[in-house]
Amino acid sequence: MDKSNPPTSFGVFKPVGHVVIALDSAAVMQAVCTQFLAEGFTEDDLVRYTPQEMINQVDAELLTASPLASVGQDLNLIKAHRELAQSGCSFLVVHAPDADQVEKVRRIANAMNAQSAQRYGVLIVEELMDAKINQRQLFESPDRGLDVKSAERRTA
Repeated sequence: MDKSNPPTSFGVFKPVGHVVIALDSAAVMQAVCTQFLAEGFTEDDLVRYTPQEMINQVDAELLTASPLASVGQDLNLIKAHRELAQSGCSFLVVHAPDADQVEKVRRIANAMNAQSAQRYGVLIVEELMDAKINQRQLFESPDRGLDVKSAERRTA
């Protein structure tokens, strides 16, 4: 994936075949990258975003997004990315086109207590983070607003 020309759908970020992971800091992101490299991923499979880079990307997309981006969750997802970036999260986009790679990403993201890890498919975006014991899964709708709030960030 080319960060300078990210893949989009209806004008918003949609990296099909990738997992977008929100991590608490650049230091945590580096530790996660080290684990991915040890699991057989390459540097070309990993694209890093600073919080400011993600904010800038989302702001640009919000200006040009098609109204169709609000039909599903695409618009809400980039707004959630912005909210996480504003709270200091760094982002790692991992190329994981097959089930074995996705399982490795899921395992590492959960072990490192990522804030979110979302697998982008053609029609759906799947959350890969395991639910915590006291955490409920909510019905998702564009009318409900953001799926991720910085005040509700995951805790260890």
